[in-house]
Amino acid sequence: MVKSKSIKREFGLFLIPILIVYGILTLYPIVQSFIYSLSNFNGYSSEYDFVGFSNYSRVFRDSSMASALTYTVIYTLGVTLIITCLAIPLANVIDKKFFGNNFVRSALFFPSVPSALLLGFVWGFLLNPLGTGVINSILGQIGISPIPWLSVGSIARASTILVAVWQQTGYHTLIYLAYLQSIPEDFYEAAEIEGANKVQVFFKITLPQLAPAMTVSVMLLLTGGLKVYDLPFALTSGGPGFSTYTITQAIIQRGISEGNYGLASALSIIFFLIVLVITILQQVLMGKREERFR
Repeated sequence: MVKSKSIKREFGLFLIPILIVYGILTLYPIVQSFIYSLSNFNGYSSEYDFVGFSNYSRVFRDSSMASALTYTVIYTLGVTLIITCLAIPLANVIDKKFFGNNFVRSALFFPSVPSALLLGFVWGFLLNPLGTGVINSILGQIGISPIPWLSVGSIARASTILVAVWQQTGYHTLIYLAYLQSIPEDFYEAAEIEGANKVQVFFKITLPQLAPAMTVSVMLLLTGGLKVYDLPFALTSGGPGFSTYTITQAIIQRGISEGNYGLASALSIIFFLIVLVITILQQVLMGKREERFR
């Protein structure tokens, strides 16, 4: 017992440097941001006044902030749902042995390699809403009128979500593939002996066994979607209007571009709390789901 306590104490000592770094790089900025959110700090002056929670009330009164929150939620939920529905069946397909299997896996993973900002500029060129845009030019040759991919709010929102799905589906497919290959073959052999068909095998064996992979994938998609900035910004710069305006873009614009660090800090604190609540709920719900399938 004494030896066990000594070992735990030694391991605890190893955690001290990590906690110090975490406090300096994470906790201190959060506390500092909360202090700034209660002031009219402009980013460069050492003198500023405390204004209470007025910055928080301004966040909820600002229509652009409401639009940023709405679009960020739509983007996050849309990307998470579509990618999850696509990645699991794709993982099952490429798990089979067929000619060109390795090439297909590489092709699926490739879109996640370049930066989202670069891909956004490329797709912005392809989805140019003018008739001279690449995709609209192809559609024009078969008699279809130009589609305003990035110049109409609802279509621009759908376009950014679809580009994000194209970019990230392959990466999450490989996450599911890794977990899929760890499922014991005994399960499938037993199901075959019992006469289960492919649909029953998928829903009774494969899908439950992929619960841990789904926890990881959904967490990455939710957190990545909530803090997204580069892809929508490269595609539309937040337009048309504020239809594809994200929370992170609002924080950067209000804080750095406009020098209103108090308002930007208030928005960042609200955003932090939203992400924290969603992450905790996701972990709790997905954890319960994993336990149910064990």
